[in-house]
Amino acid sequence: MENYAENDLVYQITGSAMTVLNELGHGLREKTYERALCLEFKYQGLSFNQQKIYPVMYRGERIDDYIPDLEVMDRVVVETKTVESISPEHIGQVINYLRITGCEAGVILNFKHPKLQWKKVVLQS
Repeated sequence: MENYAENDLVYQITGSAMTVLNELGHGLREKTYERALCLEFKYQGLSFNQQKIYPVMYRGERIDDYIPDLEVMDRVVVETKTVESISPEHIGQVINYLRITGCEAGVILNFKHPKLQWKKVVLQS
């Protein structure tokens, strides 16, 4: 059975990404799409955090930081890419972000091609 975590919000996020892709075209830098998504999220009335730092702890010590591209409504992690295709490594990256942030769902948005490629990632309990 498919996990329906945050389907409505993921739908809004991917719709915003399609709007950005239609306006800017494909193949630009990841940061360009991230910044454009921030503007589109503002336009859509979606609150977000950009490049929020989350500490990675081990045995009570901070050993690193994880910095997802975007976090929408404090509920969905958004990772922007401009790659040939979304790989298992990208999915693993978002799963780690979900573990660190406490969010249940994430979405990878790939702006490399004329048609948006996207993948919802859900942290299974």
